[in-house]
Amino acid sequence: MSSLSRRRGARRPRSGDSGSHWISYSDMMASLLMVFVLAVVYSVYQYYSMLEIKTLQLNEQKAELDKATVTLVQREEELEAANVTLMGKQEELAAIQIQLDQQENDLHAAQSALKTKEKEQALLQLQLNEQADKLAAMQTVLDAQKAEMLTYQQRIDDMIGVRSKIIQDLSKALTAANLAAKVDEATGDIVLESTVFFESNSSTIKEEGKQLLARFLPVYLGVLMRPEYIDFVGEIIIEGHTDDQGTYMTNLKLSQNRALSVAEYCLTLLNRQQTVMFQDLLTAKGRSFSDLIYNADGTVNRNASRRVEFKFRLKDTEMIQEMNRILSQMEQ
Repeated sequence: MSSLSRRRGARRPRSGDSGSHWISYSDMMASLLMVFVLAVVYSVYQYYSMLEIKTLQLNEQKAELDKATVTLVQREEELEAANVTLMGKQEELAAIQIQLDQQENDLHAAQSALKTKEKEQALLQLQLNEQADKLAAMQTVLDAQKAEMLTYQQRIDDMIGVRSKIIQDLSKALTAANLAAKVDEATGDIVLESTVFFESNSSTIKEEGKQLLARFLPVYLGVLMRPEYIDFVGEIIIEGHTDDQGTYMTNLKLSQNRALSVAEYCLTLLNRQQTVMFQDLLTAKGRSFSDLIYNADGTVNRNASRRVEFKFRLKDTEMIQEMNRILSQMEQ
């Protein structure tokens, strides 16, 4: 200050208005300084104001950041929990996938088994169809056999009546012809008087026997060959019998020869048409002494045992055999 006064004092002699000049300058300087100070103060104020604002903003941002950090931590925790849950879900999904794979394998196996079953079912259906066709064919055969059996049964029923009628007509015809021939009422077998046919141990027909055959045969065949009976007659049998003297084989030959002798002589008594019919039905056979005739006291009646029998067989036996064959086929 003293330096300034000295300077001012030194300059005063040069001019009379120099003091006022320096006062203005100092005022101006003081004003400038004041303006500068004010500017600095305002700047500092602005700075602190901005600093306070920024501090508040930073605090707010920090609070928001802390909040965001907390939220982020929570999110991280949630994410970690979600990851744990996801891992659990992945394990569950893996287990489910294993189950699905197993189920898929089971499904494929089931489909394969189903296809096998379908093939087996188709084969079984084919077999059933074949069996049904066989059963239908068998049923057709069975129906035909039943119809055939009913036909045979009807014919047998008719034959039962025919046999009785033939026996009755034979008895009547023989009686009317005054022939002493006994007709079995059950079978129709006729036994001719033995004494008029053969001598002991002989197969040659005696003249009396020839005469008897000449009278008997037309009557016998006249009944059997009637139109109402001929279709039912299956066989005419001439049986030769012996007594019990000698061996069985000797008597078998003798009885066979006796049956043949009677058959041969009968054929000489017939015309050509009758011969053809008679040959188709004729059978001659010997019985040896297998069917002897006994007296009342139990002894053998040798004269009666040396005999010739005429028998007829209806076709019922053949039909019964055929019915048995049909029944056997039906049972199979």
